[in-house]
Amino acid sequence: MSEMSFDQMLDESFKTIHNGEVVEGTVIDVKEDEIILNIGYKADGIITRSEYTNESNVDLRNLVQVNDKMEAKVLKVNDGDGQVVLTYKRLAAEKGNKRLEEAFNSQEILTAPVVQVLTGGLSVVVEGTRVFIPASLVSDTYEKNLEKYAGQEIEFIITEFNPRRRRIIGDRKQILVARKEQMQKELFERIQPGDVVDGVVKNVTDFGAFVDLGGADGLLHISEMSWGHVENPKKVFKVGQKLTVLIKDINGSKIALSLKFADQNPWLTAGEKYARDSIVEGKVARMTDFGAFIELEPGVDALLHVSQISHNHVNKPSDILKVGQVIEAKVVDFNGEDHKISLSMKAIENQAPVQASDDEEAAMDESEEE
Repeated sequence: MSEMSFDQMLDESFKTIHNGEVVEGTVIDVKEDEIILNIGYKADGIITRSEYTNESNVDLRNLVQVNDKMEAKVLKVNDGDGQVVLTYKRLAAEKGNKRLEEAFNSQEILTAPVVQVLTGGLSVVVEGTRVFIPASLVSDTYEKNLEKYAGQEIEFIITEFNPRRRRIIGDRKQILVARKEQMQKELFERIQPGDVVDGVVKNVTDFGAFVDLGGADGLLHISEMSWGHVENPKKVFKVGQKLTVLIKDINGSKIALSLKFADQNPWLTAGEKYARDSIVEGKVARMTDFGAFIELEPGVDALLHVSQISHNHVNKPSDILKVGQVIEAKVVDFNGEDHKISLSMKAIENQAPVQASDDEEAAMDESEEE
């Protein structure tokens, strides 16, 4: 039996490798555009920048350090110069594809950072593999600007998996819809008319505000925003504002809200403040041909009939008064049950008792119908 040469014995001491094999190695040197690995083979392994990342201008010295442990896949056992050509990028992509295929089959919820905001959606990376989330599947509501997601970690599921065509589609909308449905179910199970709950203003319109109650939106109609008169909801409420609201009614999936809490009803104490024959001060809130409505306090209006404005003949209230003007008058009639108060300005000058006329009563009734 012939003795082996030193080179033969050295070769025997190293493991054998094959194209396509996954090897593990230790980084022994890093250059700007390549990584050198000791893979336990007679030749070192080389990972070029293009086989490490898709970024063309990145400096590998900023990403990898000497003595780092790495796995890579063998592309060529011998590149012609005696070195082993390796790929890190393709191995990572294979692992990523396998991970995504498993998630696709199980419909697992994945979490990954948004690495790029595109015109038509978002790009995220899972273990080196890119997933595209179309703009229509990013949220359950229309998103005008996707830039806010840049760099964020988001949850999604894989709804289409076709790595051969490089088509891997994610869906975030499905998760949000399912969670909202669950939250809505739980919300309706625990709330009922008369409950006081916390919410956040989601949208403000000319007729009211929509308040997110955590699972469903409730409508706070303009007529329920205050015991007083609200002219423009957009001047009172802002999106994102926190509110404590009263659930007035629930009709199917519709929730009616109110800020008119019973214990804050100004008519509870109006009888003491605006007793008959008392002198009061108020602000002209609005006018009609038959009289002016005077706001004594938010939620309490009184009628100053045109016949009670002055001893002189007045054709219409706007000839004498202006909206916003503060006036002083005498209470000539108080009806707490029907929430009606009649005032007289001329009664202050004429101390003789002044009774509410039939015309005033009819005007008050007409205002109630408005």
